[in-house]
Amino acid sequence: MDTESTHSGYSYHSSRSGRSNRHGDRSRERHKASSKDSIRSERSVVINPPDSPSQESPVHNGEPLPGEPSPGADPGDDPQDDNWGETTTAVTGTSELSISQEEVVGLGKEIQDRTQGFRRYLPLAVGLCVGLLVLATPLVFLLLPVVMWPDRLQACGAACEGLFLSIAFKLLILLVAIWALFLRPGRASLPRVCVYRAFLTTLTLLLTMSYWLFYGVRILDAQDEDYHGIVQFAVSLVDSQLFVHYLAVVLLELRHFQPCYSVCVMRSTDGETRHYNIGQLSIQRAALSILEYYYRDFPIHNPALLSASKHRAAKHLAGLKVYNVDAPGSTAGAQPGNGNQSRSMVTAAGKRKDAAHNELYYEEADYERRVRKRRARLVVAVEEAFTHVRRMKKEDERATPSDIMDVREAALAIFPSMARSLQKYLRTTRRQHCHSMESIQKHLAFCLVNNMSPKAFLEAYLAPGPTLQYGPERWMADQWTLVSEASVTSGIKEGTEFLLRCLDFSLAITIKGIPYIRITEEYIDPKSHKFLLLLQSETSV
Repeated sequence: MDTESTHSGYSYHSSRSGRSNRHGDRSRERHKASSKDSIRSERSVVINPPDSPSQESPVHNGEPLPGEPSPGADPGDDPQDDNWGETTTAVTGTSELSISQEEVVGLGKEIQDRTQGFRRYLPLAVGLCVGLLVLATPLVFLLLPVVMWPDRLQACGAACEGLFLSIAFKLLILLVAIWALFLRPGRASLPRVCVYRAFLTTLTLLLTMSYWLFYGVRILDAQDEDYHGIVQFAVSLVDSQLFVHYLAVVLLELRHFQPCYSVCVMRSTDGETRHYNIGQLSIQRAALSILEYYYRDFPIHNPALLSASKHRAAKHLAGLKVYNVDAPGSTAGAQPGNGNQSRSMVTAAGKRKDAAHNELYYEEADYERRVRKRRARLVVAVEEAFTHVRRMKKEDERATPSDIMDVREAALAIFPSMARSLQKYLRTTRRQHCHSMESIQKHLAFCLVNNMSPKAFLEAYLAPGPTLQYGPERWMADQWTLVSEASVTSGIKEGTEFLLRCLDFSLAITIKGIPYIRITEEYIDPKSHKFLLLLQSETSV
């Protein structure tokens, strides 16, 4: 019994005490087969260290493992019987050389973070390289003839020198334009490449390579002596690049300004809905614009407000009793009174269901009463605290400069007088997780510095604000997944539907086209408004 109850973290098998000695060999064979099957399983992987004993004679701490024959024991003395498989207890462990699931998840997350960083800065790096190529090419066109065959070049007159000035200013304008449009930090990481950006990058590269081919064949190989013509060739390249940049401004910035579609955005948890007008965009760019509107306009998502309805539903389900009609002994003949009892319970459950709206009505009325009560106490406490600050401010005007209290110290001094009322109000409205004590004290100090009223201080806590009003740790949504049946690079159209999903909720987006509006004109003659009033002498007027 002492040997059978010894465990070392690996797969061992324990048996009951009253066992037979008649089938020992057969039970040992079954035991070995079961050990091999357990080794194949994922949860029972065992990796022996190099100095561990062999499988033929496993020994643990100088004693044989349970279920294995001892060196000096007779095989016929094994106390196992045929029923050992029904009473087997498997104890599995983790080897020192194995990798846990948390480590695998952490490794995948690290690789994902590196990939996201690479994808975030890749467009910026590509834009920087293309910009340098565009700006350096005209300068190289002008310098190569001067370096390679300076003795054969014709003299550059006044017109040629004027073209130098034109190239200088055009390149400066192009440099500023490229920096303003393409070298901006990315606002978000989109799932696919922007089609227009890829088209413009390809067009710029094709234009530059075409000019390089023409320059290599007609100027470098022939060693053209007309330097004025070479300068004009470089000026034409700069002009073409400026037109490409104008095309980029039209496609990337001006095309989507005119609203064409009405977007309905609905949050899945509480049904909060907003409507926006957007222009011609792809699905992924429309999703990015909608998320920017969401962080600005939608109130912060508060899952604590949804617990009341869940509690009410769980309470309703708790009043229902479920019977297993297929269980043995549940027939009508065995228990003749079960039918009347079941009907009475169903009737009682129906009455509770009919009274559910009354319960909801009184629950909401009680909640509103408690919120008004907490709000009144909070307003009174804050007004008293601000009145005390104003009184102390008048006293500080007559005090010495060394006795004047700092604004931060004043905020810390009056905060305890309103902290309890504010905490109870936030707990009642289930928004205590949105505001930390440090943020409240910082906001209080800001209001005292700018001489704000108590109502201005309470505005941030009496009603839920937009998501951007709170810190990023309160957003509960930093990574979104775009779910769409159509390709995310295709443009939106009438009836397009897609989903923006995060960890706790999702946003359902429906696209509706703005109808074509026809306005007609109706001319009204100014003379048609004139009328004549005839008064008779017999009237009293």
